[in-house]
Amino acid sequence: MRPARAPTLLYSELDVHLRTVRDVFGPEVDKIVVDDKDTHARLVRFVEQFMPDRKDDVEHYAGDEPVFDAYGIEDEIGRALARKVPLKSGGYLIIDQTEALCAVDVNTGRFVGKKDVEETVTSTNIEAVAEIAYQLRLRNLGGLIVIDFIDMDRMQNRERVERALVEALKNDKAKTTTVRISELGLVEMTRKRTRESLGRTLFEPCFYCDGNGHTSSKLTVAYEILRQIRRERSELKGYSITINAHPAVVDCLKHEAREDLEEAQRRYMRQILVQGRPEYHIEQFDLVGQ
Repeated sequence: MRPARAPTLLYSELDVHLRTVRDVFGPEVDKIVVDDKDTHARLVRFVEQFMPDRKDDVEHYAGDEPVFDAYGIEDEIGRALARKVPLKSGGYLIIDQTEALCAVDVNTGRFVGKKDVEETVTSTNIEAVAEIAYQLRLRNLGGLIVIDFIDMDRMQNRERVERALVEALKNDKAKTTTVRISELGLVEMTRKRTRESLGRTLFEPCFYCDGNGHTSSKLTVAYEILRQIRRERSELKGYSITINAHPAVVDCLKHEAREDLEEAQRRYMRQILVQGRPEYHIEQFDLVGQ
């Protein structure tokens, strides 16, 4: 190794294109399609060096429409990021990823069957197994995963679902372990993390709700404003107070919270005016004394 003066770069990881070929381009992948000519040439050179028998499987896309549209990738990404995943029978999965674990909830939806409810539930659970295994790979979910199957009364049906899950996970390159399904239909499993999940890669926490998935209701914000008036009333100069808030919150103050707004005017002996600001976030407001 040639000596160098510190600080200096000792190792550089491959870029995202070459990493994709190295990590993903296995026997289960038929071909790689690239819409950039220069990137295509780089990938071909890389494949020729390490997998010469597959150089013809790196294809250059020269169509007019975007390559994601041509292959339906945008729709698949949307499906891979959706919280609710429909099943063909009418049931659906709910997938929630948290810091501690990933929870998968199986629901029958409109699929209620005709005669045997137990058989309907078991059929939905078995159908869900294949979709769950696919979603784990597609979203690259790792760590602790808890699957809440629909409750089944018969032991043999729980065993059927358990066997189907183990069989479906055999196609997963990531190492997985499962424990036996409980009487309540719960399965705990682990899946080795190979890289960041698809959701964590493409999403970032919402700066409005700080990633919790919820914002305050308009009624909650309306009463928060009334409490804030009480706190700041001595600092708000003038004979009136103007509330600047989102139009939905203003509408709530004029209707659902109207009596409390009028009571605040009487209590503080100040006129309280409300002004809608369409550019404001639902939780944003300010008070102006005049």
